[in-house]
Formats: sequence, C-alpha cells, structure tokens
Amino acid sequence: MSEYYDPMLYLSSTGNANTMGCTVTLGEPIDGDILTEAAELLRERFPYFYIRAKKTENDLVPIPNPLPLTVRNTWNPIVFNTEASNYHLMAIKYEGKRLAVEILHGLTDGAGFLPYIKSLLFVYLSKKYQLTLDSTGFRLPGQEIPKTESGNPFAHLDIDAAEAPLYQKKPISDFYRINPGTKGENHIFYLRLPEQEVMRYCRENDGSPNALIAVILARAIRKNDPESEKIINITIAVDHKAMLGNRDNYRQFANVAEIDFPKGRENEDVERMCTVTRGKLMLQAQPENSLWHVKSLKAMRQKLDMMPLQMKFDVLSKASGAARWTAAVSYTDNRSFGVLDPYIEEVYLMAEPTVIDVAVEIACVNHSFYLAFIQNFPDDAVFKAFLDELAEADIPYQFIRDEKFRLCDITWE
Repeated sequence: MSEYYDPMLYLSSTGNANTMGCTVTLGEPIDGDILTEAAELLRERFPYFYIRAKKTENDLVPIPNPLPLTVRNTWNPIVFNTEASNYHLMAIKYEGKRLAVEILHGLTDGAGFLPYIKSLLFVYLSKKYQLTLDSTGFRLPGQEIPKTESGNPFAHLDIDAAEAPLYQKKPISDFYRINPGTKGENHIFYLRLPEQEVMRYCRENDGSPNALIAVILARAIRKNDPESEKIINITIAVDHKAMLGNRDNYRQFANVAEIDFPKGRENEDVERMCTVTRGKLMLQAQPENSLWHVKSLKAMRQKLDMMPLQMKFDVLSKASGAARWTAAVSYTDNRSFGVLDPYIEEVYLMAEPTVIDVAVEIACVNHSFYLAFIQNFPDDAVFKAFLDELAEADIPYQFIRDEKFRLCDITWE
C-alpha cells in the first residue's frame, strides 16, 4: 500500500503524458560525454529520479532502475518507459549550447526538480572546465540525503486534524477558451525580461512577478477577443510544501490559486489589476488552504488505492483530457544558480499545456526573468498581444526564439 505522499505515476498516460522539463543554454557547445558522466554520478544523490515503474494490480510503483539514463544529441522527444529511454521516467537531451532534462510531472514539481538541474550543471561545468567551485547549496554525491528531502514532507504536521479554510474559491465552469473545440500543434515562445525593471514595477504597484504576468496575460487574451463576455480564468501555481514549511522535498505537491478576470476589467490600469490579483493570490495562498489541500489529497489517495490500475487510468484520463482553466502562470522562485551564474545564458522551465490553452513558466537567473510562453495552438495572435501589453506597461523584453513544442511521451504498455 502506497503512502499518500508517494508519487502518483498513473497521473501520466498515453496521450496525456503530463511531463515537465528544464532547458538551459550555456556559453559553449555541450560535451555529450561529460554530460553523460555527470548524469550517472548524480544517481547516488538523487536515487528517487533514477527509477522505473513496476506494475501491480492497482498501482505503478517506482523501483530503482540500474540502466544508464538516456543522454541524446537531438532535440527530438522519446517515449518514457520504453527501450528508447532505458525504461527511465526521466531523460536528457542536448543540441549545440542547449541541454534539457525532462521528467514525469507526477514524480516531482518545479521546486523539487530545480535542485537536480543545479547539481547536474555543477558537476558538468566542474568537469568540463576543471573547476573547483564552492558547493554550498548544491546536492552532490557523497552527501547524506536528509529525510526532509526524501521522506514524508509533512511528517511534522497533523494532516488529519486540518479544518476547511475560511475562504475557498468556487470553481468557474463556463470560462473563456482561446481555441474551443480545436487542438493544434503545441508551440513555445522564449522571452527574456530584465529582473531589475520587473521587480521595480512590482514594488511600485504592489505586485509580484507571477501576479504581474497573470495580469499581462489576461489583458492579452481579452484584447485578442474583445467581444467575448466570458470570464478569463488564470491560475497561479502554489507550492504547498513551501507553504507548510518544507522547501526540500522532491515530491509533487504544487497546486494553483485561481484568479478570475471578468469582462470589463481590461479597462482598469495594469497597476490596479496587479494589486487586486496579488490580493486574490494571497487570500488563497495561506497555510490553512495548503493543509486542507494535502488532507483532501490524502483522502483521494485512499479512494484511489482501492481501485484497480485500469480504473485509475480511466478515471484520471477523463480529468486530464478536460480543460480546467484558460491559462496558467508558474514561477519557481529561484533567483540565482550561485557560482554557476557566469556560465549560464538562459534557463526555461516547461510543462505540457494539457488542461489549459496557454502556460507561462517563469524562471530567474543572471538578473533576468526567462519566460516560456507555451500554447496548444499554432497561431501567434495571443502571443503578439502579450508583447503589446508588456510594451504598453513599459516593461522591456527580448524575444529569443520560438519553436514547436513537444516533451517526452509515456506508455505503460
């Protein structure tokens, strides 16, 4: 019987892979041999990522995978849990100066995944340039793995005693869809925004980076279709582990706060919208809300544990295939890679837009915010409107590139 905090691998299925990733651009072309060596060295420090899935009657159980992690010199995706990935649920790719690590989202979230990326880069750069770097803040081979990282992330809390919070936002069912009834080709646009300008704007307007981008995105979506009367529903990611006092654990305990933008709000100025959005976010991002979310998740896991595995797939595939919100904004709060900063040009976090039309993933390094603007349709009208809104708010930006977007898929056959 699995514990409620164990990874739910069956959240991923064929057609709804639910994968995430991180792309990093370095100053020089990637050395594949050194990258492969670095990946294998980290197996000792991150054993919970070097796994394969064992099928039981009612579960997919993570077990150690002794086969090498796949490191390939191509940007093309592969399928997890197949020979192509050595049956791993994580894989690495590189091309030119860029490398990317992709992994099942049910195994971890951005906050749990980023320490691995930082450690991979630390080992890789140390070996490539024969550097002796300060290892403070990095998880490296030879270190003891603390229980706060690998055990029950809420061992210090009485989850069962949690009570419903005073405020719970009611979900919106008839929200605005950018491309109703159609499924196009996923596309990603890469942007860089100066940290100093963004943070100045946030300080002056009682905002935060995630609230600001949610406002800019909502205005862009409305501008693209000004005749619609429907509410634009945008979520902002909330890290429940951090809210409850544990920033170390690798498990996936991120969820969202829902921010609604009714028709007419676009006539307000950005400053006012930022203040209101930040207030709505803070109202939902409270420890009591996080505690209740974890208790609810625990109850759901107890019900799921009683179901056969195929029934779980059937139940969850309906949920994963249905749109839940208009768009989503996620900001993994990491402002520096420390001693690695001089060697890094870009960092982007990524996730499949499976239940939304647009996702904006925000990362910060080297005094810049890097935005991955991900959408499940090929047309660029909303993205252009997003750039227009940034310009109208006097927020400078640099367009880096755009490309088709496809993370690794999954099969359990």
